[in-house]
Amino acid sequence: MASRAPRTPVTTKAPDGLGSVLSTVSGPSTGLPAAQAKKGGPAPSDLLQKIISSSALSAALPANANKAGEYGEDARTPQAGATAAPDSPLACASTVSEKMASGKVGDGVAPAGENRTVGPLDRVRVDSGGQMLSTNQGVAIADNQNSLKIGLRGPTALEDFILREKITHFDHERIPERVVHARGSAAHGYFECYKELSALTKAAPFAEAGKRTPVFVRFSTVAGERGSADTVRDVRGFAVKFYTDAGNWDLVGNNIPVFFIQDAMKFPDLVHALKPEPHFAMPQASSAHDTFWDFVSLMPESTHMLMWQMSDRAIPRSYRMMQGFGVHTFRLVNAQGESVFCKFHWTPLAGTHSLAWDEAVKISGADADFHRRDLWEAIEGGAAPEWELGLQVFSEEQAAQFGFDVLDPTKLVPEEMIPVVAVGKLVLDRNPDNFFAETEQVAFCTAHIVPGIDFTNDPLLQGRIHSYVDTQISRLGGPNFHEIPINTPVNAIHNNQRDGMHRQAINRGRVSYEPNSLGGGCPFQAGMQNGFTSFPEHIAEDKVRGKAELFADHYSQAKLFWISQTPLEQQHIVNAFRFELSRVQTQAIRERVVSLLANVDAALAEGVAGGLGFPVPPAAPLASDLKPPQFQPSPALSLFGHPGDGSIKTRRIAILVADGIDVVSARRMYTDLLADGAVPRFVGMQLGQIGGGNGGNGGKNDEVLNVDVSLEALPSVLYDAVIVPDGEMAAGSWSAAGPALEFLRDQYRHCKPMLAIGAAKALFDKAGLSMSLPDGGPDEGVIVVGAGESGNGLARFVKALGTHRIFARETTPARV
Repeated sequence: MASRAPRTPVTTKAPDGLGSVLSTVSGPSTGLPAAQAKKGGPAPSDLLQKIISSSALSAALPANANKAGEYGEDARTPQAGATAAPDSPLACASTVSEKMASGKVGDGVAPAGENRTVGPLDRVRVDSGGQMLSTNQGVAIADNQNSLKIGLRGPTALEDFILREKITHFDHERIPERVVHARGSAAHGYFECYKELSALTKAAPFAEAGKRTPVFVRFSTVAGERGSADTVRDVRGFAVKFYTDAGNWDLVGNNIPVFFIQDAMKFPDLVHALKPEPHFAMPQASSAHDTFWDFVSLMPESTHMLMWQMSDRAIPRSYRMMQGFGVHTFRLVNAQGESVFCKFHWTPLAGTHSLAWDEAVKISGADADFHRRDLWEAIEGGAAPEWELGLQVFSEEQAAQFGFDVLDPTKLVPEEMIPVVAVGKLVLDRNPDNFFAETEQVAFCTAHIVPGIDFTNDPLLQGRIHSYVDTQISRLGGPNFHEIPINTPVNAIHNNQRDGMHRQAINRGRVSYEPNSLGGGCPFQAGMQNGFTSFPEHIAEDKVRGKAELFADHYSQAKLFWISQTPLEQQHIVNAFRFELSRVQTQAIRERVVSLLANVDAALAEGVAGGLGFPVPPAAPLASDLKPPQFQPSPALSLFGHPGDGSIKTRRIAILVADGIDVVSARRMYTDLLADGAVPRFVGMQLGQIGGGNGGNGGKNDEVLNVDVSLEALPSVLYDAVIVPDGEMAAGSWSAAGPALEFLRDQYRHCKPMLAIGAAKALFDKAGLSMSLPDGGPDEGVIVVGAGESGNGLARFVKALGTHRIFARETTPARV
């Protein structure tokens, strides 16, 4: 599109740019959203205030006034740095959600207490507003621009302690990343109990109805390094740290309820096989390579997990739209010492939704931080993500009748056998202030449990109890990682542990042992009534290396998962296996994997083998002669079993704008979408103002609107839907732009709702979009209405968007 002269900004009360307020990428070049912002509008007032104040603060320092003084003789007399005072505290805040108080993060006032290493994070929050630069020793720094030299052109002096301190700290700012789950994002919030569960457990979060327990939740990918992309095909971590009044409880789970292996002895082998191959460190964050498939093809117990990983569960639309599971079977123990088994389930109220594979690949290049950004923007925009916690509770006697072993982490308990009962709600309403201090330094450990929760003899869980604590000691620099503020409990720590690297507590007195008399016997052990006691499970067995025979059933639950998927999801699983194995170089490995699938379903094996160009090999030998249990389909195992509430909150909508559109209609739709909680963006070929010209209905329309973001900054895959307003001149401009046509084609291929109004239909035609489904029926997601019918079109569009995608449109390969 040809460049044009900049327009004179037009004063208007329209909500142009408010979509940018709800986003973290780009914004109008005019700066009008800040000038127009009014409280009570469709965007949160505090977020608007932050944008206003931040913009004003930045504008108050238009240049570096001291730069000239860094050179020549003037450099001998450094001047104080220029400053500007913000008109609101929000201007310098990391997050507007800092106002969300809890027993962990506090309410803005550092607490008083005898052990200040625990409690709300307010005690360690730092604000440098209005303060001078200083060294780590509190010495004010006169000149932060130049190192100390012998003459203006001479060598740098070794005595420059300010330079040395600054560079030395910089050189040591990184810590080892996690071996797995290195790439993650997190948020603060709370868990609210629906009703007290004292009959089942004495665990503090379930003590009474309405009780709120502060939490910190971290989501992550498993295989990739810290700088890898968010949208790779992978398992997602779902780790919840409950800051209970009885200590910290970490429920360290995944978005998939089963795992690859049955025994912790094999965990290093699994991770070594999954990670980049050691001879050339490729591929990054991917299971699509020889060593991973070589390992799992020789471990038939992995088959069930492979079905989940090759399903759409492994490419979630958002952290906010995926389930979480505790994976293992745990124990609940009540005050009377009675125990039951339990499985933990997190179910998102927004529904479970996924990305299309082609979409996920393109997003990795367009925005590697897609999931991280999505979580942050939702919380900043006031759309707090929510999940329900559900429990599957059953006795040991019931478990003995299941036909599979509940201590086997490659098995789940179908909901048809034991229903999931909702017991509380998880709400994430506050973003961290500092990514490193909180998200990167948080330490989750399966060993962190509280009275009322206990372990079972699951052999994978038993190994995790050791492994997680052990790795934190190395990663966080010693045994005192629990004193890092994000890891401390909200109740006080009193024990006789002393010293070690990075010790924070300054313990009073001379006693560091128990029993003692010099400290009056304190701290004293709590006893059974108040302290943690392990469930006294009676065991009389020989020492042996092996597993129970029921663990040898490797395929019955893989079959259950397969038959519980819709035909669309089954085709996606076939496609995923075909893609992954097509990247494997060793033919014997490909054939061995398909031999496992032959024990799951003939059509699955045939679909994968056919895509790889060889016949289905003989099925892999079974590990046991035991007759496996037979299952009926379980709808809860399908993503479509959890559709959510149909809301369009937080959905990103592109409104393509160019000179000549119907500005009035476009702005009305923008406003209505904001009111529904969506995040619309006016998308143009470049930033600036768009004029109506000969806009809607062929009439004169001289109003203008401000472009939120350019087409190149946020491409098609980063939106959930698209609208093209009326306007012949605009449609003509877009039709001549290849990127715009490709934008629409990607939206169509990925089954997203699309709305064209009036003359914009010509753009759909130019892009080759079909108005009908492959079966000949109407496509409810490709909506075309006449000029002046934007209201009716928007209503249909919103309804389609509430279903997430128009899956009936999908074909393999895509038609467009």
